[in-house]
Amino acid sequence: QVQLVESGGDLVQPGGSLRLSCAASGIIFSIYTMGWYRQAPGKQRELVALITSGGSANYVDSVEGRFIISRDNAKNTVYLAMNSLKPEDTAVYYCNAYRGALGYWGQGTQVTVSS
Repeated sequence: QVQLVESGGDLVQPGGSLRLSCAASGIIFSIYTMGWYRQAPGKQRELVALITSGGSANYVDSVEGRFIISRDNAKNTVYLAMNSLKPEDTAVYYCNAYRGALGYWGQGTQVTVSS
């Protein structure tokens, strides 16, 4: 049984920082591309960042330079370090694992950026 469990979401003030974690089980983590997506109320889910099995990272323009995605294959965990947070970063953040036709989602963690 595949499980992706996100944690680390919280309420934070603008300009603050958070680190999200996603612990995976039931897959050979090291061969999967891992991603973070987010969905704000009334909006479609969007890709935030991806990291390949080889460690190459890509980001949506709106978070480039503020967010960093990383992975620890020994811990089967992917992270998203979020800095200089803005109110528009408020969303439910979802972890995703995919390889070819196989894809899995976590249940999401809420990030709220507000003063």
